[in-house]
Amino acid sequence: MIFVTVGSRNYPFDRLFQKLDELYEEGRVEDAIFAQIGTSTYVPKHFEYKDFISQEEFLEKIKAADIVISHGASGSIMKALNAGKKVVAVTRLEKYGEHINDHQIQNNEAFASNGYVLMADLELNDLGECLGKIKSGTDGLRVWENKDPMAIVNMIDNFIQENWSNE
Repeated sequence: MIFVTVGSRNYPFDRLFQKLDELYEEGRVEDAIFAQIGTSTYVPKHFEYKDFISQEEFLEKIKAADIVISHGASGSIMKALNAGKKVVAVTRLEKYGEHINDHQIQNNEAFASNGYVLMADLELNDLGECLGKIKSGTDGLRVWENKDPMAIVNMIDNFIQENWSNE
């Protein structure tokens, strides 16, 4: 099962759910999907969803999932990594009204550059390829084993300092 989570903020992420339906229609995704769609207005055609779920249900869905697709919220990504799950990180973009700014780019790039998640390109064009790599075992992802709660903060901070501080 693939679990998709986009958080509870008041920003839709319709293009992600449209893309997942396209991948189903193209036969590129056959796994069952459960999605927490938040305030998205697009109604998925090919998978189960709820607008919001409780923290308990969120943890149950992560536990049951083979793959987690998460927006660039470090908390959601870390819950999946701590559960030993493979993660595809997708980025909400300001230009589509999906967030107030593009900070999720840095979060997702920090996780991806350290080998913990596959980051779909910003337009989601390679989402199917990311899922295929995980399904085939060719994803090359590292297992998150650091239980220090500050490790993620430090990783993201270091990445931003190294890659974004000159802009």
